[in-house]
Amino acid sequence: MLKILLATQNQGKVQELKALLADEGVEILSTQDFATWPEIEENGKNFAENAMLKAREGMRRSGLICLADDSGLEVDALDGAPGILSARFAGEPKDDERNIDKLLEQLDHVSDEQRTARFRCALAVVTPHADDHEYVTEGTLEGKIIRQRRGKEGFGYDPVFLVEDFGRTLAEMTAAQKNRISHRAQALRNAVPLLKEVVKRYQEKGKS
Repeated sequence: MLKILLATQNQGKVQELKALLADEGVEILSTQDFATWPEIEENGKNFAENAMLKAREGMRRSGLICLADDSGLEVDALDGAPGILSARFAGEPKDDERNIDKLLEQLDHVSDEQRTARFRCALAVVTPHADDHEYVTEGTLEGKIIRQRRGKEGFGYDPVFLVEDFGRTLAEMTAAQKNRISHRAQALRNAVPLLKEVVKRYQEKGKS
């Protein structure tokens, strides 16, 4: 059976990919399936570069088709910040509450209409054979940054990210609701057609 590595420890992401590729006859692994897995330095200039760095290193270490993602929050009034620094916006060590506090402070004098923002995710796919290509797909979720936290679910900036079509923050949604519309889920769904093509080619090679 063809194995694919999703370079994450998040088993929710693994289960989502398994469901999307359920009919393809593949086994999905995560970094938890390896005895050791070092943290990879994310020194790219954007989400796509960081995702590709992780996917390339994952493929090199495992020898498998590897997927990796990178994501974060872009706020228009802050010229796209915090962007690739989303997780460490308020400095080290990473802390969600301090990140939100800094974000709300910087947006304190910005009108409600100008508080538009989006979550963006880039998903990279790298294969171990030279005759294949590297791929990147993206997903975005548009919203606004509200002035006070709402909701107890999720993580990161979810309590202050309002999805206007739903009238709720991501922290007010269940995990299932969030996963249906999230930037990460969109990037993953966008990757499914090309993944199916890659799997088909590898399976055909295995039969020849």
